[in-house]
Amino acid sequence: MGKAIQFFSNLFSRAKRKAVLLGNKIPAHIAIIMDGNGRWAQKRALPRIAGHRTGAESLKSCVKACAEFGVKYLTVYAFSTENWRRPKEEVSFLMNLLSQTIDREIEELDKNKVRLRFLGRINELSQELQDKIDWAMKKTEKNKGLNLSVMLNYGGRAEIVDAVNEIVGRDGATKVREQDISAALYTKELPDPDLLVRTASEMRISNFLLWQIAYSELYVTDVLWPDFRREQLAEAIQAFGSRVRKYGKTKEQVS
Repeated sequence: MGKAIQFFSNLFSRAKRKAVLLGNKIPAHIAIIMDGNGRWAQKRALPRIAGHRTGAESLKSCVKACAEFGVKYLTVYAFSTENWRRPKEEVSFLMNLLSQTIDREIEELDKNKVRLRFLGRINELSQELQDKIDWAMKKTEKNKGLNLSVMLNYGGRAEIVDAVNEIVGRDGATKVREQDISAALYTKELPDPDLLVRTASEMRISNFLLWQIAYSELYVTDVLWPDFRREQLAEAIQAFGSRVRKYGKTKEQVS
């Protein structure tokens, strides 16, 4: 009997927390710079790879929470164009971890109607990883639930350069408009992020979604990524709900 009471108490608590969140504004699109894996491991006298492995669990928690909270799009910064400068052993581990995570999680993602995208200079990855990425995206491309975009071998400047080169190469354009660039970005099928979250207290953008975050709300937390789970995401969403998004207007104009 005690276990049953505790179960329903926990269920009620989760429902209550969700109701509080849904009473606020829920961002349609959240982007996350997942930072602090190395520091998390260092604080525990563990190798950096331990932080990356636990960080993968944080991502799984946040994917589930986004679906629960009603977030439509989640975009995460997994590996930047600059991350190739890291030690070869760490880069190799990250690529293997990504491959293993796809194998381990793809069925559950598909079951829960998550559409998975990998965006960036994917053509520069190993052919084996490219094939697995292509398979995972095709497997989930018709899903209508959460849209999960993993930015891989990604850089905001590189994305803009690639977009402009595509426009010029395709149309021979001599003048490029904002809408032309937006339509040629890797994220052309996604709305711009409403909320950009950065963990580990770093106060910089790190070449992430430079075009798309022009009017995103920023939320920086000192929580390291491996410790960032459902509750921390809920706090970010609550903070977003208290903001007034003005888009260049006065507060009175948008009230």
